[in-house]
Amino acid sequence: MKPSLFTRWSGLLMAALLSSVLLSGCGYNQFQSKDEATKAAWGEVVNQYQRRADLIPNLVNTVKGYASHERDTLEAVTKARSAATSFQITPEVLNNPEAFQKFQQVQGELSGALSRLMAVSENYPQLKADAGFRDLQSQLEGTENRITVARQRYISAVQDYNVTVRSFPTNLTAMAFGYQAKPSFTVANEAAISTAPTVNFGK
Repeated sequence: MKPSLFTRWSGLLMAALLSSVLLSGCGYNQFQSKDEATKAAWGEVVNQYQRRADLIPNLVNTVKGYASHERDTLEAVTKARSAATSFQITPEVLNNPEAFQKFQQVQGELSGALSRLMAVSENYPQLKADAGFRDLQSQLEGTENRITVARQRYISAVQDYNVTVRSFPTNLTAMAFGYQAKPSFTVANEAAISTAPTVNFGK
């Protein structure tokens, strides 16, 4: 005798409910939410770095107006910005330690170039007194602070995700579905970012 339509639907419903319970218990749903959290945190990191990059052309042009002979320093900032903005930021970066390291490198080089530019600017009182320059200084300082906050949030999100990847029994789910630990900012890189660039001029 063939099973009734009701019986078949009941069986499918029970199978779906059982699968849902099993997936929840093994941490599958945790991976979904934590993976999305890392992507959201990463998106904010990228947004803040882009905000910084957008400020640089005006900053360079303003400095050039008072210190045009500081050509090497100005060119270094422009070159570092070009390298940082041309880096292809795709979702795969979060699962590729080499690409993530490259991202850190180009952003770190830009931070270093900005630090040198700010150091040079200290030698030009008229530049420091320029209202446009002081406004750019304030915006850059605020952006650097937002970068630090965004990076810390990303580090926390990745740490939470990676603990789930490596802990039992959720590590079994990670292996089954191909979830791998995500790269994060290195300690050395974090120290460099926290001290550069310095944009606090004497008021």
